[in-house]
Amino acid sequence: MLLRWITRPSLRSRLQTRLSHLLPSACALCGSTHAEGLCTPCHRQFLALRTHRCRQCAVRLSDANAERCGDCLKQAPAFDATIAACDYAAPLDQLVLALKFGGRLALAPLFARLLRDALLHEHMQHTALPTLLMPVPLGPQRLAERGYNQALEIARPLSRALGIPLEAKLALRLRDTRPQSQLHQNERHANLRNAFSLTPHGMERIRGQHIGLVDDVITTGETLHELAAMLKRFGAARVTNLVFARTPH
Repeated sequence: MLLRWITRPSLRSRLQTRLSHLLPSACALCGSTHAEGLCTPCHRQFLALRTHRCRQCAVRLSDANAERCGDCLKQAPAFDATIAACDYAAPLDQLVLALKFGGRLALAPLFARLLRDALLHEHMQHTALPTLLMPVPLGPQRLAERGYNQALEIARPLSRALGIPLEAKLALRLRDTRPQSQLHQNERHANLRNAFSLTPHGMERIRGQHIGLVDDVITTGETLHELAAMLKRFGAARVTNLVFARTPH
């Protein structure tokens, strides 16, 4: 009887409304009650303004007519494009840290929604949608310590929102590497050499695909470059990075 009552559309809607008042959601930035995880004023202040970015690495560009930054023109990375929802700067950087190190997994769907909006906006302009999503893998020790991969937590709701298949176990991180941001530029490539591999199924699955590499932050771009280079060696047609935040130069 109760099940029949709940399945009636009008009554179900009324029940959901009452539950939302009993269990309100809070804006991740200001704490005000908001069901979507980010209130309209905070979204308008920190995310509504579209930033002109390098198509390849997503760094901010001051020249509105430029398509790529000087670094990408000088030495192009292996990936073809990068979509970022925001800059890794206050106060949004605190959300990234809360997801990555604070275990606030409830932030992942919010990141996915904002990243979806950024990707669809770029898709309307000039960017093709990926045919397959893949999270950047964590090393075994770091995964054991953290208990989850923040990139995978973002990729799951992003896959559902876009209707693009997610393959979480095609790429492997064979060893833990030092954080790229802590290394000198000359040390970064060596730090990641032979750090990634593909499973036998992955070698077949990625061939001819447009891969969307999902991560929380892009800083130096070396990790994504190494992954993209490996994917292309095994036949991937195109690689687009889908990252929530881009560290400014």
